[in-house]
Amino acid sequence: MAKGCIALNGQGINTAVTVSCRRMWEIIVAGGPVMAPIILCSVVGIAIVVERLWTLQRKRVIPRELTDRVWKLVETRTLNDRHIEALARNSPLGRILAAGLANRNHGREIMKEAIEDTGRHVVHELERFLNTLGTIAAMSPLLGLLGTVTGMITAFNAITEAGVGDPRALSGGIGEALITTAAGLIVAVPALFAYRYLRGLVDALVIDMEKEATRLVQAFDRMGAKSQAHERRREAAS
Repeated sequence: MAKGCIALNGQGINTAVTVSCRRMWEIIVAGGPVMAPIILCSVVGIAIVVERLWTLQRKRVIPRELTDRVWKLVETRTLNDRHIEALARNSPLGRILAAGLANRNHGREIMKEAIEDTGRHVVHELERFLNTLGTIAAMSPLLGLLGTVTGMITAFNAITEAGVGDPRALSGGIGEALITTAAGLIVAVPALFAYRYLRGLVDALVIDMEKEATRLVQAFDRMGAKSQAHERRREAAS
C-alpha cells in the first residue's frame, strides 16, 4: 500500500513537471521571436553571476595573513625569486605584492609604480564580464519593449484582417506584447541588482588590496629608515 502511494506520488510529480514544462514552452512560443534573445541574455547573465561570485570570494582574492607571511620572509631574509613566483600565482593580492617585492631593491618610487601598474591589471581581471552583465541589465527591458511593439503590430494586423468583433484575433498580439515585456523585466531586474552588487564587491576588494600593498611599502620604508640610521651610527662610531 505504501509503495503504491509512493509510486502514485512520484507519477503525480512527474505529470506536474511535464505540464509545467509544456506550459512554459507555450508561454515562450506565445512571446514570439523576441523571446529568443531575452532567454539568451538570461542564460549569459546567470553564468556571469555564478562565475564572478566564485572568483570574487574574499579568501581567493585576499588570503588571510598573506601580507604578514610575506613580511616574515623579508624580515628573516629568506625571500627569494622562487617565493616571489609562488606569491604571484597565489592570488590577485599575491600578484600585486610580488610585483612590489620584485622591485624592492630599486627604490620606493619604482616599487610603488610596479605595484600600481600590476594593480591596474588585477582590477581589470576582477571586473571581467561585469560590463557584459551591465549591458544585459540595460538591454533586456529594450528587448521587452521591442516585443511589445511587435505584439501590438500583430494585434493591429489582426484588427485589419478580422475587425474588432472577434477578441480572439487580438489575443495573440496582446499576449506577445505582455509576455515579452514581463520577460524583459524579469531578466533586467536581477541582472541590474547583481551588477551593482558585484561592482561594489570589486570596489571593496580593490580598497583592501590597496591597504595591504600600502602596508608592505610602508614596512619597507621603515626598514630602510632603520638601515640608514644604523649606517649613520656605525659611521659615527668609526
